[in-house]
Amino acid sequence: MPERIEQHASQTLNTPDQVIIPFIEGDGVGPDIWQASCPVFDRAVELAYDGQRKIHWLEVLAGEKAHAKTGEWLPKETLEELKRCRVGIKGPLATPIGGGIRSLNVAIRKELDLYACIRPVKYIEGMPSPVKEPHKVDMIVFRENTEDVYAGIEWAAESKQAEEVIDFLNKQMGQKIRHGSALGVKPMSHPGSVRLIRRALEWGLKHKLKSLTLVHKGNIMKYTEGAFKDWGYELAAKEYGAHTVSESKAQANETRLVIKDRIADAMFQQILLRPQEYQVLATPNLNGDYLSDALAAQVGGLGMAPGGNFSDEVAVFEATHGTAPKYAGLDKINPGSMILSGAFMLEHMGWQEAADLVRLGVERAVKDKVVTYDLARQLEGGKEVKCSEFGEAVSERMQAN
Repeated sequence: MPERIEQHASQTLNTPDQVIIPFIEGDGVGPDIWQASCPVFDRAVELAYDGQRKIHWLEVLAGEKAHAKTGEWLPKETLEELKRCRVGIKGPLATPIGGGIRSLNVAIRKELDLYACIRPVKYIEGMPSPVKEPHKVDMIVFRENTEDVYAGIEWAAESKQAEEVIDFLNKQMGQKIRHGSALGVKPMSHPGSVRLIRRALEWGLKHKLKSLTLVHKGNIMKYTEGAFKDWGYELAAKEYGAHTVSESKAQANETRLVIKDRIADAMFQQILLRPQEYQVLATPNLNGDYLSDALAAQVGGLGMAPGGNFSDEVAVFEATHGTAPKYAGLDKINPGSMILSGAFMLEHMGWQEAADLVRLGVERAVKDKVVTYDLARQLEGGKEVKCSEFGEAVSERMQAN
């Protein structure tokens, strides 16, 4: 009988051989990329474990499909099932017009407290790239997912609320804000920042990486982004002092995890010019948003960018691009982001052998230049295939020989 994943007190997962995994098909191109990706996962599991393990897929609803069937954009049953199963995967979701929901993706993250958006970025040989040495890119971005601008509070310019806040700031706090301004507040807390940085630290130590970089704009925003940096150094020294060292104290041939920090705009230059010097990035929300997308652009674009959103109990993996409605139903869009996110999911489940097979299949398809239109037009001699055909090409190339 298929079972749900259990989690031990140490947060390690106990994944049964016959496991239930919920999926959200998604809006726009979501159905196309899911139908291309799901057989890839099934084939990898079958090959890796000689048929002894299997994923039993359980569809849960969100987005346009959920609204059409239930009248709700994000049914409570979907959230409850994701909590029960601990691991799920989703396609892109459209933002509802009206209805009081800013973003369905953000709503899922908030409801499940998925505080860490984790984006591994690694170059695949043969992938088209706008930079000369994309093979030097091999980073993982830990982006805080519930605070900063994603929890931002805004007041429209010339609104009653904005004018009241401006009056308060000018009269009570000694500020000089021009009337008629729009205002925004971005909260960044010590607990919220520390749990994200801790997760990044533990990843770096577990995988024996060289460095972790705290990315911030603390030279200007000293009490939010500057605090993020300070809390990161404090956490590393207090809880991981035997295994970490600050960059200023690191020795040549250092064996400990080196903790660095970089100003956000300077870091953007670093990922272009010196990516080999960075392995793990820990960032507030906005910094991680643009840095992870810029890194993805160097290794094939968002169509090949995997990602997952994590709490301490639940992980939801996802295609990291949008719904691309003009391509919906055309069997055209690149399913690579969903396929590689599935590999990330299999790895998280403890099914490393299956994850490796998925990545192997993708690498071989790219090497053979059997790719969707977005990549084929950039590759000399590239063979353009449909979305579904790319999934088939990946499955065919999983065999060890």
